[in-house]
Amino acid sequence: MTFPPRARTGTARQPALAVIAAVASNGVIGRNGELPWRLPDDLRHFRELTTGHAIIMGRRTWDSLARALPRRQNIVVSRQAGFRAEGAIVVASLADALERVEFPEPAFCIGGAEIYRLALPMAQTAYITEIARAFEGDATFARLDPAQWDVVKREHHRLDAPDGFDYDFMTYRRRSAA
Repeated sequence: MTFPPRARTGTARQPALAVIAAVASNGVIGRNGELPWRLPDDLRHFRELTTGHAIIMGRRTWDSLARALPRRQNIVVSRQAGFRAEGAIVVASLADALERVEFPEPAFCIGGAEIYRLALPMAQTAYITEIARAFEGDATFARLDPAQWDVVKREHHRLDAPDGFDYDFMTYRRRSAA
């Protein structure tokens, strides 16, 4: 599959950046390198949003995947010298990752916790699946500051299962500096 060259809306050197994450009510995003929940609708939502775009992730997130995600430009940020990731570009920093983006905007930061912390100050959009249940975990996502972000879309859902829970697909846009 080929994609047209991207038209940039970011800076001359940096494409527009979005973050995408599923976050439990207590901020948890992962446990032992895996998602602590099973939420098929969220995986479909993730695929629909990120297909045809660059996805930027840390090495541990890459390790949690079975393979490079298809129809996306996979970019892995790792400080590990000589690290190789079949089907992905490996870079040393988030800045390097953004310089290597070739797919249409936005580029998506898909985790984990450390790379989210680096990406959030640069992101203009955040696609957050807000899960209305706390989960045990060892990786967390920083709370979005309501003074900096506006909700532009909310889709409410419920996992229909014996231990089901409510969740919302949220789209946030960073407020412009006035």
